[in-house]
Amino acid sequence: MEAPIIRTCESLVFALILAGASSPVTASVAANADPARTYVRARVAAMNGDHSDAAELLSALSTRRPGVTELRTKALAEALGAGRMDLAIPAARAFKPEDLASDARLLLVADDIKRGRITEANRLLAVKGEVGDLAFLSLLLDAWTAAERKDFTRALQVIDQISPNSLLAPFKAEQRALVMLKAGQSAEAETFARRAIGNAGPRELKVRLTLAEAFLKAGDKARAETILDGIGADGFAPAQAIRAGKPIAIGIDSLPEALSEVIAALAADVARRQRGVPPFGLVQVARYLDPKNSSATALMAVLLQTRDRDQEALALLRAIPASDALSSPIRDLEAQILIEEENLPAAFGIAAAAASAPGAGAADFARLGNVQTAMGNFDEAARSFDRAVAMAKDIGVRDEIWPLYLLHADALSKANRWDDVKRSLHAALEIAPDQPLILNYLGYAKLERGEDLDVAEALIRKASELSPDDASIVDSLGWAQFKRGKVDAAIDTLQLAATKDPTQAEIHEHLGDALFTNGRRVEARFAWNAALITAADDIARRVRAKLEHGLTKDNAAP
Repeated sequence: MEAPIIRTCESLVFALILAGASSPVTASVAANADPARTYVRARVAAMNGDHSDAAELLSALSTRRPGVTELRTKALAEALGAGRMDLAIPAARAFKPEDLASDARLLLVADDIKRGRITEANRLLAVKGEVGDLAFLSLLLDAWTAAERKDFTRALQVIDQISPNSLLAPFKAEQRALVMLKAGQSAEAETFARRAIGNAGPRELKVRLTLAEAFLKAGDKARAETILDGIGADGFAPAQAIRAGKPIAIGIDSLPEALSEVIAALAADVARRQRGVPPFGLVQVARYLDPKNSSATALMAVLLQTRDRDQEALALLRAIPASDALSSPIRDLEAQILIEEENLPAAFGIAAAAASAPGAGAADFARLGNVQTAMGNFDEAARSFDRAVAMAKDIGVRDEIWPLYLLHADALSKANRWDDVKRSLHAALEIAPDQPLILNYLGYAKLERGEDLDVAEALIRKASELSPDDASIVDSLGWAQFKRGKVDAAIDTLQLAATKDPTQAEIHEHLGDALFTNGRRVEARFAWNAALITAADDIARRVRAKLEHGLTKDNAAP
């Protein structure tokens, strides 16, 4: 569908450009005298992933034809998305602030902040544009401007003005703790620091490390160590550095750093909640404010991957040094992208190097196990996960031990070592007896092998009661009912699972098998065709056979 859209857009822009084709060339990158051809070169560059080149070409064209608003808008968007702030900032300055999208206006705010023009930055935040209200960020600017003047009383008063309904509300405790630690008020900051960790969600690792380093910088090593209690395996190495009294360069101690972190966190929330165009511009602004913000760079890599721009994503991740405090989850992301690209040798190279390095820990061996599983080396993967479990026990990260046991069991299952699978899963259940994922895995594995069907259904039913909205677990329960001959109940349960997640091919295959068995063969075909939309490998092969021959012993789901 993209080609007709591109042609339509190009026709419009060509007409606008050609109206002024006699204008002189003002940039070397657009030396071609034909503006239409230069535009095509820019589009081709963008489609090939050369977004920096595309930004240069479009910026040159927009300079030649400043009256073509559509072209200026496209040049600004391309420059901002590519992180070419040398092009994006002057392009944004050419617009009226109220005509700018939120990310472009925020870029100008960031530029003013970096130049020390706080008054101008606040004026931009107060502008009421057609898209997005940025005024809520003024409190953050005011607080950190006061903190940098060492007027900590004023800074804390401003933070206290953040309302519960503000987009800054989730960051209030974190900002208060950071400002108090900047003021050296470590005892008073502890309560807010713990509250911030509790509110951090997926940012917990970074928030823990950031606050621990801030306590260390405030001269309170004891509280820095307590903040690290419960940190996961991914943070073990930087946590050890802090415990040894060594900084890890992750701190937030200035307005650009604080604003960068908040913008990146808001962009991540937008990316999680909304489908459509990823918030590239917001993340680029966060990176511009604080180039060492590796979590913003990692988020940019994730967004690029969602647009099948894997090579750009990998280039960003590879530029983050191994010494970065978040290097462990960043290497996880790099390896996962390579696995999805089916570049398994490169993924193995990353994982094996980290696992063989001095000081390798549980996270490194878990990463290696994941890659080995993807490579089909299941026995080796099981050994890697076994080492990860042992190391996780040594450092006391209890909440991470059961997931490692689950990965260990999965590798063993793929290696057809059923007795070992059961031992690993029961060890996981000893740690987390009410964890739905473990209960469901063990119950479903028993179903597949036709073993202890009563026990299997009981395990899955308990998992479903604990996690009633998990479509995969509801599917398992329906399949357990089907395996035990409760076909009518199974159909109802499997239809519920399909409603909860209509994208899972396995659910639709199970529903089709149950419907066919119940004599509802037309409905079965509908379910199997729905499965084919997302099915791959074995499921796709079985479903095609069922659509051709009906349900048989050879093509039944296991």
